[in-house]
Amino acid sequence: MLLAAGLGSTSFTVGKAIADNIDPFLLTLVRFSLATLFFLPLVRKKYGLKKPPLLSLARYSLISFTLTSFFVLMFVSLRYTSAINTGVIFTLVPGISGIYSMILLKERLGRNRLIALFCAMLGAIWVIFQGDPARMAALVLNRGDLIFLGACLLMGLYTPLIKLLYQNEPMPVMTFWILATGCGWLLLATAPRLAVIHWNTILSSTWAGVLYLAIFCTLITFFLSQWSTIRLGPTRVMAYSYLYPPLILLVDWALGHGLPPARTLPGIILIALTMIIVQQDAGQNRNKGATSQED
Repeated sequence: MLLAAGLGSTSFTVGKAIADNIDPFLLTLVRFSLATLFFLPLVRKKYGLKKPPLLSLARYSLISFTLTSFFVLMFVSLRYTSAINTGVIFTLVPGISGIYSMILLKERLGRNRLIALFCAMLGAIWVIFQGDPARMAALVLNRGDLIFLGACLLMGLYTPLIKLLYQNEPMPVMTFWILATGCGWLLLATAPRLAVIHWNTILSSTWAGVLYLAIFCTLITFFLSQWSTIRLGPTRVMAYSYLYPPLILLVDWALGHGLPPARTLPGIILIALTMIIVQQDAGQNRNKGATSQED
C-alpha cells in the first residue's frame, strides 16, 4: 500500500500537467481502456479469458460503478469548486469507508483507530492548507463541494465492496473485470463527446501522460489496492490515502517546485504517527480474533 500510495500521489501532478490539453472525461476513459488492454494478455495467458457468470459480472460492475462515478463527479464538481476544497473533503473518505465497513463487514474499528483516523484527517487538512489557519478559516462550501461529497460517499464504498464481494477468484481476474466494466460505465458517460473530439490536436506529451496514468496510477495501483484490501481490510487500506498530501509535496519537490513551508511539518508528522497507530491497532485486533477462534 505504500507503493500504491506513492504511485497514486503522482497522478495529481501528472493529471494537472495534461488536464488543459484533454477532456477530463475522455482522459479517464482512455486511462481505464489502456489499463484494461495492458492487463488483457496477462489474464488471458495465465487464467484464460472467458465471460464471467452474470452474477459475477454484476459484482464487478457494482465495484467499478463506485470508482468511475467518483471520477466523473469529481470532474463535475471542479467546475464549481477549487482543488483545495476537494482535497479537504477527500480526507473524509477513510472515515466514510470505516463506517461502511462497520455496517457491511461488521468490522470493529476500536477506539484507538477511530481517534487515529480523526487525527490523520486533521494532519492531512493541515498539510493541504500549508499550516495556515487563515486559509482554513476562509474555506466556504459551495455547490461543487456538495457534489464532491457525494463522490466521496461513493468512493468510500470501493474497498468495503471489494472485501464483501470477493469470491476467491484470482485477484488479476477481478482487477481486469473491474477495469473492463469501468470502461463500460465511462463509455456511457462520454459517448456524446466522442464524435466532436479532435484527436489529431492532442499533443504527444499528453498521450505520454495518459499512458503513465493508465499503467502506474490505474493498472498497478488498482491491483495493489484490491490485493491489499483482502489481506489488510478496507479501513487500513483507505487510511493510506492520508499519505497523499505529504507524498504530493515530495513529488513536487523532486520536480523542482521547491519544498513546502516548514509549518506543514507538524501535519506530516501527525499523519505518520497516526498511520502507525492504525496499522498496529488493526494488527492487534486481528491477532486477538485469531486467538479467539483457536480458543
